[in-house]
Amino acid sequence: MIDEIRKELKGLEEEKNIKILYAVESGSRAWGFASKDSDWDVRFMYVHTTDWYLSIQDKKDSIEIIKANDIDLGGWELRKALLLFRKSNPPLLEWLRSPIIYKDVAGLAEELRKVSKNYFNPKSCLYHYYHMAKGNFEAYFKDDLVRLKKYLYVLRPLLACEWISRKNNMAPMEFDLLVKAEIENEEIKFSLNQLLDKKKSGEELDKGEHIKPLDEFICNKLNYYNEFLKEFEYSNTPDFETLNKIFRRTLNEAWN
Repeated sequence: MIDEIRKELKGLEEEKNIKILYAVESGSRAWGFASKDSDWDVRFMYVHTTDWYLSIQDKKDSIEIIKANDIDLGGWELRKALLLFRKSNPPLLEWLRSPIIYKDVAGLAEELRKVSKNYFNPKSCLYHYYHMAKGNFEAYFKDDLVRLKKYLYVLRPLLACEWISRKNNMAPMEFDLLVKAEIENEEIKFSLNQLLDKKKSGEELDKGEHIKPLDEFICNKLNYYNEFLKEFEYSNTPDFETLNKIFRRTLNEAWN
């Protein structure tokens, strides 16, 4: 499948006259709990030719294509990506930490990793993950029977909040690493590992009764971060010029 994904990326470059600089897996496969029928969520950064940028027109700065072979392609143009990086955009920061990399050229990703500490905004990331966890919990846990796999989609962002608030840096994508680092309670860890084992083995996690230890953990953490974020203060004005230099260098190297 990796060869097929790289073939799709190559075809996209030729079709759109772009250069894809960095492409990764983003989603359940990168998180570490994909099932057999999970889609391939391919995310990438790309650059146009120089002439594309020398224009007064507003142009589309993203690509979204779902292929028939379960490959979901989504990418951001380099200038858009760098502007989002400056704002400490959590999805983009996740891409830079993906354990599954399909393409990595021009040194872009490594340069961004090196300067990421100067642009990382814990408040922005905490809000992102808190609202993701809260939204999933409110959407999927109202009834007596719940879709059990949704526990993973609530707990992953909550554990990312735990990591960020404790370490003041971006959380890893891999769910296993978050569980090992952030959960000490053996009952919670046991319940969660049972779900993970079933999901990874390809077993369909149908609806079931609430898992009380996980519900209590989730509710406690949601309440905690609801109050924590009210008092959390962070101020930073990251510079543009570092990213301007990365943009210019990458644009030149991509086509030369």
